[in-house]
Amino acid sequence: MKYEFRAKTWQHSPPGGWCFVALPQTMSEEIRSMLKVQEEGWGRLKAIALIGKTEWDTALWFDTKSGTYLLPLKSEIRKKESISAEEELMVTVWL
Repeated sequence: MKYEFRAKTWQHSPPGGWCFVALPQTMSEEIRSMLKVQEEGWGRLKAIALIGKTEWDTALWFDTKSGTYLLPLKSEIRKKESISAEEELMVTVWL
């Protein structure tokens, strides 16, 4: 299944904390209703992500506080695509 969305990056516990984008609420609800049985520990769901020209194997993590899935953005990906905090990105995710 392919999902496309726009989201702003945010950083957890700066400086040096992980950067993420949150999937939209309605999209997260749809994914969880269909694929929750495939989640691994801590709400981890295997995925492939694409930002710009960079595609990578990753995982989405379900955040119970926000009720959305989070896509972590490793420093390698942020460097390749020159991504900064609070930047709005076009993101594609395959599950």
